Amino acid sequence: MQDRKPVESWLTDMDGVLVHEGQPVPGAPEFVKRLRTSGKPFLVLTNNSIYTPRDLQARLARMGLDVPEQAIWSSALATAQFLADQRPGGTAYVIGEAGLTTALHAVGYVLSDFAPDYVVLGETRTYSFEAITKAVRLINDGARFICTNPDATGPSVEGALPAAGSVAAMISKATGVEPYFVGKPNPMMMRSALNTINAHSESTAMIGDRMDTDILCGLEAGLETILVLTGISSRAEAERYPYRPSRIVNSVADLIDEV
Repeated sequence: MQDRKPVESWLTDMDGVLVHEGQPVPGAPEFVKRLRTSGKPFLVLTNNSIYTPRDLQARLARMGLDVPEQAIWSSALATAQFLADQRPGGTAYVIGEAGLTTALHAVGYVLSDFAPDYVVLGETRTYSFEAITKAVRLINDGARFICTNPDATGPSVEGALPAAGSVAAMISKATGVEPYFVGKPNPMMMRSALNTINAHSESTAMIGDRMDTDILCGLEAGLETILVLTGISSRAEAERYPYRPSRIVNSVADLIDEV
């Protein structure tokens, strides 16, 4: 690996890095505390578009992780920013939860099912056949198709759940139109996060637990990439990919002294 500048800013995934199955990863509270006291810019990233940053702050706080609301960056926020840049003051038909609708309202978007500029698909626990049918018809009538993230499944206590990527595939099959995915592994998610904290790719590290999203996204955005083994990808699985993280560590506990 080529020599990089010292890390001055940190981006970290949430699930599998800081928390796992509703519990904090050992060392994660201490890692977050060190980030906060260091004064270095940081963001906690998530592809989940269901929750607002305030919701996520409260959920993390219950697990002993003191993350400020402004230090949380979701695919919903990235999607809203993307749409505001592309078509300011536009309209959208949204399938999603408060995290997505709140983010779109905040950038001045109007939510409408009358000839909207976009159909925006996000995560929800209650995908409605009626809403999906409406989305298909609006796309057929010319609405542009956006999806917050390509994740095919999401975790739950009972097991895997169909996620936005799976529903997007169904809508694409019905319309012949592929969505533009804003969330990881699209490097735009990382670049929007970097812009949010005025950070530079050459001096920023991305910590993730998935080779196919976190590490790929960080790599394509020009960041140092650190794979932790507390989530999805194992060391053996990482070796199967045609690209590699900058390094692999057991958990964020191994990074505390570097902050």
